Amino acid sequence: MMAPGWDNGWLWLAVALVLALVELALPGYLFLGTAIAVALMGLVLLAGLWGGGLPGALVVVALLSGAVWLGLRRLSTPREGQVRIWRRDINDD
Repeated sequence: MMAPGWDNGWLWLAVALVLALVELALPGYLFLGTAIAVALMGLVLLAGLWGGGLPGALVVVALLSGAVWLGLRRLSTPREGQVRIWRRDINDD
């Protein structure tokens, strides 16, 4: 059984929103993976699919966060051998 309040999926979604807003202030995929993982846990709780406690939920969120971060990193970086070609310089007018 979770601590009072932590079994509410809406609370998890609110925390995910706060983490997403922090990501807007500090870009670089620092908090985006965690925000997505927390949002997924919130949806799982709202669907009633989680019966574990808070420690288990935090472990699942940590694992999901790492997986999401690795996925975002894989999607955002150039492929091996791919060269980024700059057509226009930022200082050109």
